[in-house]
Amino acid sequence: MPASTRSIHRPAHRRLAALALLPLLAGGLGACGYGSEAKDDTVKVAAKGKPVDGLSEVRLGYFPNLTHGTALVGLEEGIFQKELGGTEIKPQDFNAGPDEIEALNSGAIDIGWIGPSPSINGYVKSKGKSLRIISGSASGGVSLVVNPKKIKKVDDLRGRRIATPQLGNTQDVALLNFLAEKNFKVDANSGKGDVTVTRTDNKVTPIAFKNGDIDGAWVPEPTASKLVADGGKVLLDEKDLWPGKKFVITNIIVKQSFLEKHPKVVEAVLRGSVQTNQWINDNPGKAKAAANSQLEKLTGKPLPDEVIDPAWKSIDFTDDPLAATLDAEADHAVKAGLLEKPDLKGIYDLRPLNKVLVDASQPGFGDAGLGTR
Repeated sequence: MPASTRSIHRPAHRRLAALALLPLLAGGLGACGYGSEAKDDTVKVAAKGKPVDGLSEVRLGYFPNLTHGTALVGLEEGIFQKELGGTEIKPQDFNAGPDEIEALNSGAIDIGWIGPSPSINGYVKSKGKSLRIISGSASGGVSLVVNPKKIKKVDDLRGRRIATPQLGNTQDVALLNFLAEKNFKVDANSGKGDVTVTRTDNKVTPIAFKNGDIDGAWVPEPTASKLVADGGKVLLDEKDLWPGKKFVITNIIVKQSFLEKHPKVVEAVLRGSVQTNQWINDNPGKAKAAANSQLEKLTGKPLPDEVIDPAWKSIDFTDDPLAATLDAEADHAVKAGLLEKPDLKGIYDLRPLNKVLVDASQPGFGDAGLGTR
């Protein structure tokens, strides 16, 4: 279960232990449940008209992170519900990728926004039978933020404690790969080594940073900008590590059986996603406000300007799945020892997305050879 903020007041070694989260690869998530049903007002437009595919409702999963801005904005502006007509959206928000994968596997959700590493892990663990990636959603929005009094350059990471959201999650894999490339030795599972990698819930990370329990964090937005607002400094923007400064941070997945039974519902959600991304890019100010309004409904308070303004600018919203970068991220997890070499052939099914794009007179996207057999 996520650590309580009360644990921050314990002695340092106990606080750090309390911040650790369950491993991605362990799969023991039953006690934590799958997520939280979003509040009624997170869906701005009521279901109206004829249900798509005769389906009364569709259950959508997403995170209260700005890197899931497509979901946040599309729900806030009613874009998804308009496309779904009389098929009612039942949103559910999550704090960790493994929880969302478990929810998808159990049938608690049908479609979800999620990072690449949980997608890969879910696909591999099910031997290619649980999910498909059907679209991209966002690129970027991840930084290594550090305490500038302790860390001024990469070499200063030695002996320091750096947080990631969860063992084996997308940011954890990225940090482990970066440290290995810089010749730091770290045991991937324990996080111990030349640099101590501490797995910490994003909601707790800013408190741990303020208290000095961690010296930095490799985290997505808005957590990265929250740390900067609290005196942290960006040591590295992850996009600078990728060709063209593009890498997948959020994609859209669907339960395979749902895709087979309700392809028109999947297409409706994808039309909503494409329209939302276009609206975000055409109206960045209004989109930022819409995302913040949705976050306020989910978390109880909006993000202040000094956090949301830089965070929003760091994220690129795109329909492109950036499939080649997902394949590279899988290789990073293999090198870190968190994953055996996976067969990802079939993880993508971009046919519904490309149909939606062609219908909208837009070019489609490739799957880097990882499409359905």
